[in-house]
Formats: sequence, structure tokens, C-alpha cells
Amino acid sequence: MPLFSHQQLRALLQQHLLRVNTAPEIAQKVADNLVEASLKGHDSHGVTLLPRYIRAILAGDLNANASLQTVREEGAILSFDGNHGFGQLLGEQAMAAGIARAEQSGVAIVGLANSHHLGRIGAWAEQVAAAGLVSIHFANVAAPSAVLPFNGLHARLGTNPFCVGVPLPGRPPVVLDFATSAIAGNKARIAWNERRSIPEGCAVDAHGQPTTDPGVLMTEPRGALLPFGGHKGAGLSLICSLLGAALTGGETESHQIPPRAGIINNMLSILFDPQKLGAGEQYQHALLAQIDYLREGQEERDVQIPGEPERRAYTRRQHAGIYIDDVSWREFLELEALNQ
Repeated sequence: MPLFSHQQLRALLQQHLLRVNTAPEIAQKVADNLVEASLKGHDSHGVTLLPRYIRAILAGDLNANASLQTVREEGAILSFDGNHGFGQLLGEQAMAAGIARAEQSGVAIVGLANSHHLGRIGAWAEQVAAAGLVSIHFANVAAPSAVLPFNGLHARLGTNPFCVGVPLPGRPPVVLDFATSAIAGNKARIAWNERRSIPEGCAVDAHGQPTTDPGVLMTEPRGALLPFGGHKGAGLSLICSLLGAALTGGETESHQIPPRAGIINNMLSILFDPQKLGAGEQYQHALLAQIDYLREGQEERDVQIPGEPERRAYTRRQHAGIYIDDVSWREFLELEALNQ
């Protein structure tokens, strides 16, 4: 597998985006976001997505230079439409607007519909946490259903991410960010590219039989991913679709969306100032006390706080570089022909 520095990848991604007439400032933002996701260990949401983005632009399913459109403003509620623009731009703009509104009123509820792929939702929680605000995010994937409902026979849900960000005084934020499926769909794609199995309990084949073969999710007849945690993950996935799409003006899985070149997301985000709740200014002490209590008396065990694996991966990959699997690298090499 080819190995690159993050600087090389930022330049490579920008170059390909500029060749399909993406504005330079947007190309840089998209490249930086994808590289940052890979640096943080999430190859599924990182640089290997670029060939699909390019194909989506050429197919007309990704509007490379679209900007955020305000649909409605009602007090603390903001509604936006992304017009299939780059989620790396739209997500940042929507969160910036939400931060400004929350700083005024203490809370903001932000709806974002019809954005192209929002990438790693944790990036938006980190942006909000840097402003000292807590955020909760419910996102859905407007694509063919890929996840079984609990006790279901046919896929009716998306991988629908859920994310929470909590700022900590003097420390990195707690960022809980996960797909409501047992694994993210793009993690299965990476496993398929690398000819690896996926863990048991993550998927079934087209006949409903448990499998560790990611190929059943990539080729016809397709199988399905399972929700994490049985009925709990399935229920949270449904909530992500109801709040993230049905209430924001996006498409839920009930639209029975056919396969498409792009990746369309919808998201509802709740941002608020933690100082305005019951703990007041004492909230920071309470947060740190609980984090420290998790580790207290655990001997040599490495008790994991959400967000720590990403920070460890970031430190490691900044120095060691980022691998691109061979299948994805061939797709990069084929981009020249796609742009002809």
C-alpha cells in the first residue's frame, strides 16, 4: 500500500479537486477535512473518498461550488439547505451560524438538509467545542437502505451517525461519534478493498445469514449491516432519520432512494452554552471530576474516553504517514481518465 505524508495528500487532493473546477478555497477545505479524518484514524471518512467525490461531481450529484442557503430563521432555530454542495464547507458554515446564535441566546437548533457527504461528524462537534459549547448531532444518509431494523428481514435504515461533543477546561473535548450500524459502511468498503474480514455480528448476507465477508455489502445480491446493540442501535438510527432528515427537509429512507453517485446527508444539530444550565459556572469542575473518576482505581487499565483514540492516531500518523489501500490508489490513478 502506498504511504504518504499528510502534506503530500493535502496537495494531491487539492490538485484533483481543482481539475474539476472546484473553487480553490473549497478545494483546500475539502482536502484538509479528508486528510484530518485519515490522520485521526478514520480512513473510511478520509482521503480514499476523493475518487467517489470526483465521480459524483462528474455525474452532477455533487455541486462543487454550492453554498449554504438559509431556508428559515425562527429565534434560536436555523434551517439550511446545502444544494448538494460539499459537506466539508456546508457543515462548517452551518456550525459557525449555530455557534453565533447560541452565543447570543444560549442555544441554537440547526437543521441542514441536502448536503453532500458531511464526512466525520466529530469534526463539527470539535468545531463547536472549541467555542466552549456542547453539541448533539443526529445525521442520516439519503441513500439505499443498508441496515436492518431490529428483528427485520429487509434493510430499512441507514448507517445514520450520532455524535456528541463536550468541551473540557484545559483538556481536549469529549467527542462521542459513531455510526448507528455495527460498523460504518465505509469501514466495510475499506475492509473489502484490503481483502479483510469484518467482525462477527456486523452483517448478514442476502439470505439473512450472518457473515464476516464485506463483499456482501458491495456486490449484488446485497446483504445488510446490523445495527449496533440490537434494538438500541436500531432505535437510535430511526431517531437520527426522524430528527436529522424528516424534520430538516431531507429525505428519509422511506423515499426508497436508488443508488446514486454522491453521498447525501441531512443533519439536525443542537448547540448550547453549558454555563446556562443548573450547574452554572461549577459545571467545569463536575465534568473533570467525572472524567477523572472513570480512571480512578482502575490499576494499569487504559480506560478510554471518547475522542482519545483519534488523538493518538493523529500523533502517530503525522509522523508515520497515511497508507492508502491498493484499490483506492488505483482509483486515484484512474482519476486522470475520469477528468478527460
